[in-house]
Amino acid sequence: MAAVVLVEDEADLSAIVMDYLLAAGHEPRCFADGAQALAQVRASPPGLIVLDLMLPGLDGLSVCRAVRDFSQVPIIMTTAKVEEIDRLLGLEAGADDYLCKPYSPRELIARIAAVLRRVHGQRVEAPRLAVDDASRTVRVAGQALVLTATEYNLLATMARRPGVIFSRAQLLDAAAGENLDVSDRAIDSHIKNLRRKLAASLPGEELIQSVYGLGYRVEP
Repeated sequence: MAAVVLVEDEADLSAIVMDYLLAAGHEPRCFADGAQALAQVRASPPGLIVLDLMLPGLDGLSVCRAVRDFSQVPIIMTTAKVEEIDRLLGLEAGADDYLCKPYSPRELIARIAAVLRRVHGQRVEAPRLAVDDASRTVRVAGQALVLTATEYNLLATMARRPGVIFSRAQLLDAAAGENLDVSDRAIDSHIKNLRRKLAASLPGEELIQSVYGLGYRVEP
């Protein structure tokens, strides 16, 4: 997970997004002012920035260009402006992704995960389980595992934080990725399929454990 700087002057929206960031395991810091956010990024570089285009004082484009003068930290730009020229300006200023308002906080969390995977491909190595985000491959006891995109997102999310219990809501955010049609009720089915595939390589062992009333965890 990452330290995330959220630059958003809509108080209600920022409060909701902060809750979702915390639930996803990130460490969010929120700013309503572009200049203050820029100073914070200089002083303590985050893992990612969620940057509103329309800000009082120093606007999002100016902040984005200023950040790119000294850092390649991933930036996701958000705005109520939907015209193509605005999207292009944001990307040309150095943004890595673009999200139009109103947006689903779950979609934002999924976009953050996707950008972080592209920029900082992670690798999990354990005696029984190896997960490589750069190639999106999984090996169990040395054997390659064939997974769907949703199954990979679920397993990789839990494997990055072994022993941590993930609620179904958190796993729903992780499962979404590029597929935003995943439903809460489908999580248990995906976990069942994952367990079946894992058991084929590790018969009699349970990498994914259920925690009654709370969710699931991976013990690699």
